[in-house]
Amino acid sequence: MEHILQTGLKRCYDSNGEEQPCAGTGQDGEYQSGYPWPDPRFDQIDENLIRDLATGLVWVRDANLFSFPMTWQEGLEEVARLNTKEHFGRNDWRLPNRREMRSLINHGARKPALPDDNPFENVFLGWYWTSTSAARAPGYAWYVHMEGGRMFYGRKDSYYLVWPVCGSSTLLPQTGQRGCFDEHGEEVDCEASGQDGELRQGKIWPSPRFRREEEGVADLLTGLVWAREGDVAPAQGSWEEALDSIATLAGQTGKAWRLPTINELESLVDVSRHSPALPHDHCFSSVQEAYWSSTTSFFEPDWAYVLYMHKGAVGVGFKKNRDFAVWPVLELENT
Repeated sequence: MEHILQTGLKRCYDSNGEEQPCAGTGQDGEYQSGYPWPDPRFDQIDENLIRDLATGLVWVRDANLFSFPMTWQEGLEEVARLNTKEHFGRNDWRLPNRREMRSLINHGARKPALPDDNPFENVFLGWYWTSTSAARAPGYAWYVHMEGGRMFYGRKDSYYLVWPVCGSSTLLPQTGQRGCFDEHGEEVDCEASGQDGELRQGKIWPSPRFRREEEGVADLLTGLVWAREGDVAPAQGSWEEALDSIATLAGQTGKAWRLPTINELESLVDVSRHSPALPHDHCFSSVQEAYWSSTTSFFEPDWAYVLYMHKGAVGVGFKKNRDFAVWPVLELENT
């Protein structure tokens, strides 16, 4: 599998939030799929700069560098000033896009949801802006919550924290954003905006991105194969029902189908699109509004992570509620 990080979750939990042995559960903690984190994960370049050895990105050690929250546009402008001043000896600072911001999240931690060996200071247990506008509402931008790891979007004139990043990553894919938008949701010229639509950081997607296989649809970016139909289960079910339905499918087909991690589900998202937030050349059918992942919320273990496919958001759902759909995945090498 390529261009998807492990979530960091190494334990398994039942629907009551009680820890259980991982073997045979089909949960994220059993498979721990994705690119493994190096150990140690971070390298402290100097007193101000931290390199993430998993992604290659360089972050400011002080996660509250500006000491106060700001609007989205103010955040873009403050980061641009860092480049003018060559702050910390760098002139390639930017507001991270949503995949760069999410790459720091450890789904096996909380308060903050960061890797245990992280050397960062002044991490705020709240929302951090990204440079990525929301396709469904371009006057909003994506932000990531450092307390538990959720990702949603907020009004660009609201006040949240800014955590600058620099460098580049060959691991993380581009988000798919191509345009730039102001705080009113109007499209603007991308030049010198500092927005995701201008910088387009990350691995370029192959074209075509998807290929039909006998078993399903192969994503040539990540090496995952997804069921062609996005409604494999006959109806929305609970989290345990989702895991059971995948186990049944695997037994019937003899293929290593499993419930995807939240990082695997998020890898499908094209942030330039919504309803569904999938690349324009996808060949899936019956795509549902939201899907269970195999990743438990470590913040509240009786909840699990959910990908809201119409929006592209990462949230959580109560495991016992029959609220979400099931989308099986397997790795291309297993087909």
